[in-house]
Amino acid sequence: MLRVLLTATVLLNCVSVAYCVLCLFAALRYLHDRKRSLSFLTPLPPMSLLKPLKGTDPEMFENLRSHCAQNYPVFEILFGVSDPEDPAAEIVTRLQQEFPNCSMRLVHCTKNLGANGKVSTLAQLVPIAKYDILLVNDSDIRVEPEYLSVIAGELQKPGVGLVTCLYRGIPARTLYSKLESLGISADFVPGVLVASLIEGGIRFGLGSTLAFRKKDLEAVGGFESLANYLADDYHFGRRVAEHGLKVELSGTVVETHLPAYTLSAFIKHQLRWMRTIRASRPAGYCGLPLTFTLAWAFAALLLSRGAPWGWAMLAIAAFVRLATAIITGRFLLRDLSLPSLLWLLPVRDLIAPFIWAAGLVGDTIVWRDTKFKLKDGKLITIGQENSF
Repeated sequence: MLRVLLTATVLLNCVSVAYCVLCLFAALRYLHDRKRSLSFLTPLPPMSLLKPLKGTDPEMFENLRSHCAQNYPVFEILFGVSDPEDPAAEIVTRLQQEFPNCSMRLVHCTKNLGANGKVSTLAQLVPIAKYDILLVNDSDIRVEPEYLSVIAGELQKPGVGLVTCLYRGIPARTLYSKLESLGISADFVPGVLVASLIEGGIRFGLGSTLAFRKKDLEAVGGFESLANYLADDYHFGRRVAEHGLKVELSGTVVETHLPAYTLSAFIKHQLRWMRTIRASRPAGYCGLPLTFTLAWAFAALLLSRGAPWGWAMLAIAAFVRLATAIITGRFLLRDLSLPSLLWLLPVRDLIAPFIWAAGLVGDTIVWRDTKFKLKDGKLITIGQENSF
């Protein structure tokens, strides 16, 4: 039995090392393609930015402010809230005072169109948007002044129906916020790039940016058809791809300031993410254990009882794991905090199998302080199970 376990662990470690090499190749390819993407020039069409808000996020004022200070000829920003007393409304008022020449409105979206409040708000903002080009991103996203110019240019490429983009996480001071930031740079983004490589292009969207045309939104059913889905950005991108349009992974990278997670909040967030992947991409979820590089290397070392070849495998695994994190996080995402977080890589890899295993069971998640059940990728508010 020990020999069987050792053989299986060694094979998993070899496959995981090969996955890291694939991540490196995918990251280098993206860096090469980004040069062409950022140099793509086109007349810039007017654009409507749709920003659904609920409560406040870390650095929220500065995040929203970065959208008002864009070097872009014509754009409007529609901020949507479901509750007129939402504290986010005060932040919008401050922005209106600071940017009197920026076209922005605070819209009260009082209809409840589904369990996903964000999508419900978006569905009510679309009809009042002035322009055909729409852009949606989350309230915790901060962007560079040329963000809209790059995104609009990429959307004008032939056959492109949706532009989405990668993001880097700016951690708070807590250990668990740093683990979350490291996971974005070393795990999530490499996974997105490998998926794009294997599938011949990205076939889903990321909430950091969704830029599209009104007619294409209508063609895939509108936001109303996504109002009960948790991973609305993923499903929207998938529908665009199934409609025969290309999903473009932008050359620009945005950033998000992460909360000061406690252990409990970190685990809840990780479980929500795992169960979301399991519901949206079950095949991808089954493949996640192949990404636990250092965990398999440590297991092989223990099962080999410290054999020299076990140490050699650990050294190789550590090298490719570090290389992947550095190339993706430091050079691709330009994550300035990454070097100080690299010591947490073994911690991240050793807890990942337990989070993954916990995500295999259960269907309850906590999102915006509300408990939901997940069924076929859809949200069901606890206590309203019989209404769906």
